[in-house]
Amino acid sequence: MNPLQRAEQAVLGAVLLDPDQLAHLDWLAPDHFYRPVHQALFAALRKLRSDGHPATGAEGPVPLSWVNDAVAEAGLHVRGLTAVYAHSLISACPRSEHAPVYGRMVLEGAIHRTVAQHAIRLHQAARADAVQGEVEGALRTADVLTGVLTDLARRWGTDPRPVARTAGPAAAVTTVSPPVQSDQATEDERFLLAVLTEQPRAMDEVVDWLRPGDFADPAHGQVYRCLGALRHRGEPIDRITLLWEVQRRGLLADGTLSGEQLIAIGDGMLPGSAEWFGHQVMRSSLTRTAAASARAVRALAEDEALGPGRLINHALHALGPLDEVRSRWQAAKGRPVPKPTASAPSEGGPPPARVQAARARSTPRPAPSPPALTGPVPAPATARPPSRGHP
Repeated sequence: MNPLQRAEQAVLGAVLLDPDQLAHLDWLAPDHFYRPVHQALFAALRKLRSDGHPATGAEGPVPLSWVNDAVAEAGLHVRGLTAVYAHSLISACPRSEHAPVYGRMVLEGAIHRTVAQHAIRLHQAARADAVQGEVEGALRTADVLTGVLTDLARRWGTDPRPVARTAGPAAAVTTVSPPVQSDQATEDERFLLAVLTEQPRAMDEVVDWLRPGDFADPAHGQVYRCLGALRHRGEPIDRITLLWEVQRRGLLADGTLSGEQLIAIGDGMLPGSAEWFGHQVMRSSLTRTAAASARAVRALAEDEALGPGRLINHALHALGPLDEVRSRWQAAKGRPVPKPTASAPSEGGPPPARVQAARARSTPRPAPSPPALTGPVPAPATARPPSRGHP
């Protein structure tokens, strides 16, 4: 059986056995449960407690009405729930006092599902923007994902900070290659390189915010790098100097570039604005990066071996390339970079003590102090004077 399903059954069974356990589960919400029947039952138990059910706070055995009323209330929202299933939940709970630990397991599963769902939405928004030639949808969805990660970190009780995943057998899944470029993106890149080659001052319009990695075709990125090197050294830029720089870097010998590609760039010359074509390249780069980041975050969320804290921090790190491209996109458009804001916590947010209970992490004990020395304390040795032969 799925461990997450066992945890959901255990926490519900614990509350059915001991209604007072709800006081230790205020940080757990019904939508943190995966199965709809479990969501409805936990919501019903919380409603009965808020309505002042006689079973809450009472001493002695729990009355049977607590179970029956919970099943009746949950049955108003889902079908197929019976008292027999409620009693099977009770039998699935080893110890009712372990309810906070079971709840932490449920919350952990909810964090993985939530991150995966928002990563899928980011990927869909990036693909839609790539088709429509836009970027705003992907940027808004990325802001939502960043806010969700920050809010989940607060609920879990950790500090959100980007951390690279450098160890572990699944570390390679976070490195996702971008998809194959479209014909339109390739054409825009070729036109841009042609304008940069033929117009003397064109590089000044794009060099501050356009990078070789923004080109979908790696060969085009290498040509742009050669143009940037010529500009940096103050050398003239034209077809001949570009060909010489390409040959000097060995790009023709190792097969990175071919003579046909360089000829295609030269033949594609047309009157145009380097800034406009640069914006087209940047727009394509942003949607590709958003899609790649979304796939990396989803791969992390589907790794059940990752704890919530590491998942959140690795996901924030996976969004780093998108943030970098976004900042340059805003610079290219002459707009300040908006800072993504986290979603506001609910007014009845969990207190720190219960967040700690949800995490169920032991507090390290302070190391014992060394025993006091008895008797006279020896005086420290005096420094030895330097010998005469060594000044």
